[in-house]
Amino acid sequence: MTGTFALLRLALRRDRILLPAWILGLAAMVSISVSATKDLYPTEALRIGASSAINATAALVGLYGRIYDPTSIGALSLIKMTAFGAALVAIVFVFVVVRHTRTEEESGRLELLSAGVVGRSAPLAAGLLAGIGGSAALGLLTALGLVGVGLPISGSIAFGLSWMLSGAVFSAIAAVAAQVTTSHRSAVGISVAVIGLSYVLRAVGDLAANGPSFLSWLSPIGWSQQLRPFAGNRWVVVALPLLLTGLLIPLAFALRARRDLGAGLIPDRPGPDRGVLGSTRALAWRVQRSTVIAWLVGCMALGGILGSAAHNVTGLLVSPQMQKYIQLLGGTQGLIKAFLAAEIAIMASVIAAFAISATLRLRSDEVSGYSELLLATSTSRIRLAMNGFAIAVFGSAAVLLGTGIAIGLANGLASGDPIGQIGALLAAAAVQVPAIWVMASITLALFGWVPRATNAAWATLVAFVVVGEFGPLWKLPQWVLDLSPFAHSPRLPGGSVSAVPLIWLTAVAVALAAVGLLGWTRRDLQP
Repeated sequence: MTGTFALLRLALRRDRILLPAWILGLAAMVSISVSATKDLYPTEALRIGASSAINATAALVGLYGRIYDPTSIGALSLIKMTAFGAALVAIVFVFVVVRHTRTEEESGRLELLSAGVVGRSAPLAAGLLAGIGGSAALGLLTALGLVGVGLPISGSIAFGLSWMLSGAVFSAIAAVAAQVTTSHRSAVGISVAVIGLSYVLRAVGDLAANGPSFLSWLSPIGWSQQLRPFAGNRWVVVALPLLLTGLLIPLAFALRARRDLGAGLIPDRPGPDRGVLGSTRALAWRVQRSTVIAWLVGCMALGGILGSAAHNVTGLLVSPQMQKYIQLLGGTQGLIKAFLAAEIAIMASVIAAFAISATLRLRSDEVSGYSELLLATSTSRIRLAMNGFAIAVFGSAAVLLGTGIAIGLANGLASGDPIGQIGALLAAAAVQVPAIWVMASITLALFGWVPRATNAAWATLVAFVVVGEFGPLWKLPQWVLDLSPFAHSPRLPGGSVSAVPLIWLTAVAVALAAVGLLGWTRRDLQP
């Protein structure tokens, strides 16, 4: 364990911007959600009506879970944050642990560090401390924020614990996955697959006729929900994630002791003795195709759930304030269109993360040395960058359009007009695509001119999402709201369409991409 705390300081130094941003952003999101819900459902009768509507809608129960105390403002306001939020927390800390374990080995940096006074298990211990310590900080800040907006102390502590334990469990799972594989992408893929399986088990268990079945109890995400913050606070459930974390951490250290540095317990499969890829374009697609397919399948599945739940949204809005807004929106049909438009916009923000990640592959290939090998051939810099950037541009468009089709199909089957709804929701998704292209182009511009700051693209996306979601509540100036490319995308269905903002967004994306390519051709390769 020698050198553990030195490596932990190094990990926190490297994550000094992104990790605090995620922790503060998630904690603030919870508090803001509670504050908004308290204004919408001020009386117990209104809360019971909204909770009953959620529990009676299978799609919403599968997506978010059940509300176990219909009278509780905490249980109602945090329904989206309990299971779904626990999954998001798990993903964040999976990336943290893998980044400071398997990624360090794969890049060769850990081998250099190991030449000093660093114990064999110190890097794994430092990565786990970063993940579990970050989870604890998130849980504490979340609990304090909930108390600050007026919720009961015991329920606030229970909710903070649910997020903290979710982060701790999946930090341990990521640590085990990092010992099994030789690639950080494979380690992340295995961990995220476990998160997805846990979420599906929780969803199927919650949809059982008599409440949660045993499947919910097989899911670490289900445990976060069965702790039942603000609905009884069942503290005994805390023992389950603690036990699993306590088993997985020694397993990770045992696996680390049985393998060499840089190796994994699952060896790499040898490739064919003769190459089958004829171009860098085919190579770029081969490297990222599984990611594109995974995003497409996952987003279409989520789109199907959202589309099927659209016709039940009116049951959630039972307060007098919301009834007034319903009439302003054009009655029930206007409300459903507004709901679908909002969900499409949210999915566009989520899929922008894929566009950024796909573009950042250019930077990871540069750091790992793959770009240098490819550029030693007849491949030009422009062609190499454009091949990777094309995956981000066309892949994100395909994922978003597929999501629009899935939402339209599910909503159309519920309303009896599948063809019409597919066309309407496909158009709604299409007008969001230029905003995603702007995010990919911002990433390419950073890659071209300031490659060491490419992760600032994530901070930019978070800033745009926060401004778009909460800017009107905070009464920010219009010019600040207009900084987000998503603010200029037409809201369909139900809204008006103008080609001018779409042309401008596309022009900005093209200009930023050109700037990025220019910078890429003018600078040296940087590790």
